[in-house]
Amino acid sequence: MTTFTILFAISLIALIGRFIYNSKVKKSGYKVPEVFPEDWRFFLEQEVQFYANLNPEEKLLFESDIQHFLGTIRITGVKTPVNDEDRLLVASSAVIPIFRFPEWEYKTLYEVLLYPDLFTEEYDFKSKDRTISGMVGDGGVMSHVVLFSKPALRMGFDIKNDKHNVGIHEFVHLFDKQDGSVDGIPSVIMQHQAVLPWLNLISKNTAEMIVGKSDINVYGATNPQEFLAVTSEYFFERPELFKEKHPELYEVLSSVFQNDLAKNID
Repeated sequence: MTTFTILFAISLIALIGRFIYNSKVKKSGYKVPEVFPEDWRFFLEQEVQFYANLNPEEKLLFESDIQHFLGTIRITGVKTPVNDEDRLLVASSAVIPIFRFPEWEYKTLYEVLLYPDLFTEEYDFKSKDRTISGMVGDGGVMSHVVLFSKPALRMGFDIKNDKHNVGIHEFVHLFDKQDGSVDGIPSVIMQHQAVLPWLNLISKNTAEMIVGKSDINVYGATNPQEFLAVTSEYFFERPELFKEKHPELYEVLSSVFQNDLAKNID
């Protein structure tokens, strides 16, 4: 077999793989309206504070990102119906962390599952021990899935300014995962020289959280990846307060997400 034949075969396999990926895996099956519906716009204005704070041009970009997400990622209800409002909240959760990165794709994500209630690590939503409201799937086909309790997802947007949003939390984990691992260091974005100061900030703030001297949710003290997700919730939900109480963290996350939210609100 000649070198040319080998290279041709490899190229053909790659093209076939890409075709399968694009035609089957990264198509949601949901018919996305070509023109962004006015009732969707109204819903976002009322329920998604991040969108409401954008200027008119940015809102159009956000809407385009929503359409792209809904057209490429499946959203499936497990023993629960899924309506357009649910889809908009899932898509908003995904778009918010990456809004300043127009070319960004959640490369490892194929599907979002919505459950009717809290669930366990084994994805059981009937167990008495269910406590999980959202998680990034782990292992096998579940590595390409994010799961949410639908009531918890809605609550994250219903309660304004509470520093908690499970949708944003889990998609920040995916943002973190883009460099290959969920480790609390989104090194795809963060410069290598900034990693050590970031780890020092995590250590300092975690110590304060554990002894009750911080208003950051103590769940963020579990490990660096949860610290990133929890502080990101706070950053996107209450940017002015976050900047006031945690200026160093605010500066880092503004750099990571390329978004000075407190300034935008002012």
